Amino acid sequence: MPGLLRGVARTAVVAGTATAVSNRVSRRQAGRWAEQDYAQAEQAQAAAPPPAPAGGTDDTINQLKELAALKQQGVLTEAEFSAQKARLLGS
Repeated sequence: MPGLLRGVARTAVVAGTATAVSNRVSRRQAGRWAEQDYAQAEQAQAAAPPPAPAGGTDDTINQLKELAALKQQGVLTEAEFSAQKARLLGS
């Protein structure tokens, strides 16, 4: 019986150690993958071209006309109108 207990105890220790090592390796690997994903996301974000300014598209012109109408109606102040116009024109 003592040999059987010793064998069971040894098996439990080996299995517990293997589980602990496996969990640690999995956590380290997941951390490395997360770092790689983060680095790739940063590179993709840096490589993405900046949004093109809206040149003189019909949509921009219509939005500027709407802003001017709102300003004439007194809904927008001069400062609000200027800020929105600058946002639309990208300057």
